[in-house]
Amino acid sequence: MKYDFKSVIDRHCHDALCVDCLGEDWTPCTPDEGFDVIPMWIADMCFKTVPTVTEAIIRRLEHPIFGYFRPSEEYFDAIIKWQKERNGAVDIKAEHIGYENGVLGGMLSAMGVFCSRGDSVLVHSPTYMGFTKSLKNNGYNIVSSPLYLDENNIWRMDFDDMEKRIVENRIHAAIFCSPHNPTGRVWERWEIEGAMEIFKKHDVKVVSDEIWSDIVLYGNKHIPTQLVSEDAKMRTVALYAPSKTFNLAGLVGAYHVIYNDSLRRRVEKKSSLSHYNEVNVLSMHALIGAYREEGEEWVSELRRVLGENIDYACKYINDNFKGVRTSRPQGTYMVFMDVDEWLREHNMTLDELLPLGWRVGVAWQDGRQHGGTNHIRLNLALPGCCVREAFDRMDKYVFNK
Repeated sequence: MKYDFKSVIDRHCHDALCVDCLGEDWTPCTPDEGFDVIPMWIADMCFKTVPTVTEAIIRRLEHPIFGYFRPSEEYFDAIIKWQKERNGAVDIKAEHIGYENGVLGGMLSAMGVFCSRGDSVLVHSPTYMGFTKSLKNNGYNIVSSPLYLDENNIWRMDFDDMEKRIVENRIHAAIFCSPHNPTGRVWERWEIEGAMEIFKKHDVKVVSDEIWSDIVLYGNKHIPTQLVSEDAKMRTVALYAPSKTFNLAGLVGAYHVIYNDSLRRRVEKKSSLSHYNEVNVLSMHALIGAYREEGEEWVSELRRVLGENIDYACKYINDNFKGVRTSRPQGTYMVFMDVDEWLREHNMTLDELLPLGWRVGVAWQDGRQHGGTNHIRLNLALPGCCVREAFDRMDKYVFNK
């Protein structure tokens, strides 16, 4: 491989939430003596970003003035080229693109246009906890339509249930996560078309979170929600960011794609009201550095590494952890483990199980935060040796001790 996905990088004291915040309220405990931490709970990667990102930032730092500015033509051109070549968005223009400080902020700006505080918003469960926390904190009522596992152990939407909940709750706004977090499902075109037909029928406006769109595995293809029909293009606010793809969450920076002129003006007005939604100059140059040919190569290698890690993890779970189930994700780098049967067989609760991993350095995440019942979410964006060590510890000290 051209790029380094094997080196274990010490992230301590380098502004890394995943290792520097252990022992605080959101973690059950710190590792016992003799166990280093393997961070599998926060959705960032333990890989160095593509070198063109740091090169672009360093070039900008060579000019020592950081005054007021506006996004450059190069910034918009980079996004347009990336979206055309990767996602087939052949008619995207600079005017369709707008900066957002983050996907969650963009989602809330759109919700402020779509509906009023107290209104109901449709989501699929399990649901990324950022959505649920942000919606609740801003006074929206969450209505969940559960995903289900089919006979092939693949997560599916229940179209009948979606429509029933939309009608019963008079819903006019929905969040569509594609690829889906935390299940890792990469939706097929017919599935997106089916969901968007329901939204069209009941005049439901859509926020499509596509932050994971570059991390699709095993030959699956991301289909942008806006491109399945002309109506979908006009009723959808799509949100993207280089942060998940290139490990840039600490730089902050996302963007929306909105083709509907009237909707775009209203969302941009809502986003502007706080005066906090302004692009950072280093974030802009980081995106430009990421969305280069080298970035394409880097992402291709990243996906191969992630696919190998996920294959290893799912096979290990299936072969060695009796009573633990998972559906192999088709995208993202998260695995959503169902430990319900294991807990029943061992007369244990999830609250009792979770610290067993943390005490031996397996820093995993409580899946209930994402709407699971007895689930654990695992981040596998780690060097392969760390993934193997984590599962060895789970085997020896947790599931088969």
